[in-house]
Amino acid sequence: MAQAALNADVTVDQLDTILTQMSGALTDLNKTMSGMNGTLEYFEETLGVFNSTLTRIDELAPRLNAVVERMEGIVDRIERIVGVGEAVIAPLAATESAVRGAINAVRRAGR
Repeated sequence: MAQAALNADVTVDQLDTILTQMSGALTDLNKTMSGMNGTLEYFEETLGVFNSTLTRIDELAPRLNAVVERMEGIVDRIERIVGVGEAVIAPLAATESAVRGAINAVRRAGR
């Protein structure tokens, strides 16, 4: 019986040691979870900012599309103006070439 009491006393001491160590581990775990909780709150705030940014981009996209369409219209008009300019210049270039040829022929004949 005395041995059983000693064994029980040793078992209680071992259990007390385990519970004491477990208490420290649980305290550390509580600190870690508190830190993780703060991190998750910050992450949630960051996601809110990100969501706001995406919403603004979604709102901006149709306006950017309208700007692109206006720019395409301007480019089309400039292309037409250039085409008209080229059509106007072509006869002048041919006339210039003919006049230069005639002047060169007169210069050659004069030599």
